[in-house]
Amino acid sequence: MTEVKEIKTEIKQEEQEHAHTLFAEPIFHYQGFTVTNALLSSWFVVILIVIISLVLRSSLRVIPGKIQNFFEIIVEGALSLCDQVTNDRALSIKIFPIAISVFFFILINNWLGLLPIGGFGIIEGGETNAVFVPFLRGGTADINTTVTLAVMAVFGANLFGVFSIGLWKTFNKYVNIAVLGGIFTKIRHEPTIIIVAPITFFVGLIEIIGEFAKVASLSFRLFGNVFAGEVLLASMAALVAYAVPIPFLFLEILVGVIQALIFSILLVVYFTIGATDHDEHESREEHKLASI
Repeated sequence: MTEVKEIKTEIKQEEQEHAHTLFAEPIFHYQGFTVTNALLSSWFVVILIVIISLVLRSSLRVIPGKIQNFFEIIVEGALSLCDQVTNDRALSIKIFPIAISVFFFILINNWLGLLPIGGFGIIEGGETNAVFVPFLRGGTADINTTVTLAVMAVFGANLFGVFSIGLWKTFNKYVNIAVLGGIFTKIRHEPTIIIVAPITFFVGLIEIIGEFAKVASLSFRLFGNVFAGEVLLASMAALVAYAVPIPFLFLEILVGVIQALIFSILLVVYFTIGATDHDEHESREEHKLASI
């Protein structure tokens, strides 16, 4: 009888082992709203960032301490990197708070899925079909989180463009009505405009498709790298539970930094493009060519 009980216990433990899924698992429901482990992790990261920000703000000194000096080095380095993209410190200062916030949000979420806290969770189902659901799961290992971040980045870039160069110029980047109207005023001096203008107009329409492509690219790149890393670590730990997974763990820590950096830099690029007036840029180029 004792052997039978031990066998049943082993079977139950095997059935309760957690397998990585493409979707986030629900933890609890509140008035019809489902809270998943990825959403819970994202809330935890946001609260953590807010607490750290408030603590740093309250401890600012004219003569910085070690911690303040460390974060000042990070901020100065990140702002210089942002300047390399925008080529304008004033524009960098406007974009930087969003970019650095997204960077730390993605970074901490990437690392959260690597922490050895998978034993904390709940067991759902009956004795025969028990399933273990962890409380925390890296938010960026859930496609819903990465798609939301990507939509925020692309939509925010266009909204930033509206505030920077105006609604009309932002609209004309995609539906270039002005270039079609220019056919009637410039056709005498530039006959080729009757061919160039329609092409320019349709290129703007293609840019709309490009905005959706940006969302897909940003979201699936981040999700794919983070989710694949967690699956790799889980697989290596299942095969060899001790020293072998350690190099892969450090590799995934590095991948988490790189993915957060790539997403943040692309966000800065999109915001910079959104704040750029293409008509003004073209007129400057024409002026340079004329002066030569």
